[in-house]
Amino acid sequence: MPPLSQRLNPRLDALFDAFDRLGGEAYGEEVSQLSHMLQTAALAAADGAPHALIAAALLHDVGHFVAPSAAAEPAPHEALGVDWLRPLFGPEVWRPVGLHVAAKRYLCATSPGYLEQLSAASQKSLVEQGGVFTPAEAERFIATPYAQDAVRLRTYDDAAKAPDAKAPPLDSYRELLDRLVTPAS
Repeated sequence: MPPLSQRLNPRLDALFDAFDRLGGEAYGEEVSQLSHMLQTAALAAADGAPHALIAAALLHDVGHFVAPSAAAEPAPHEALGVDWLRPLFGPEVWRPVGLHVAAKRYLCATSPGYLEQLSAASQKSLVEQGGVFTPAEAERFIATPYAQDAVRLRTYDDAAKAPDAKAPPLDSYRELLDRLVTPAS
């Protein structure tokens, strides 16, 4: 973590601390969580995505950093991510994060060949996440606010699993995130 004098917003410190502590962990793919999230953000930036979508791409799996107690029924990582992000950011950041799993289910239902191109880990988690949407579910999903952003985020997510990919470091996103943080209530 940067020294106090370099911190732009202390409210982001817990988020960056979580990346530092837990980002190196594996999550079923050939890359660490941190590498995957950095690659996802880099792909969004390279695609010319708006700043809020770049932030959502960076933060889309932050819910994996929340360790529910063994006694509790674990909440889906996208819901845990929304819980973490909602106090810091507006809906243009946290809603695509909350919808990125549903976007996978949507793309499986509407894009021929999409399911087959998913990694083995993503195909396995798809089953745990409810499977492919029915046509009616797909129609309802895409009409949801921020669903188009979530679909875009999902395409970056799917492509961000290369073990040898290079991406800008986490600290390079601090200023962007700072600009997107909502005023403290």
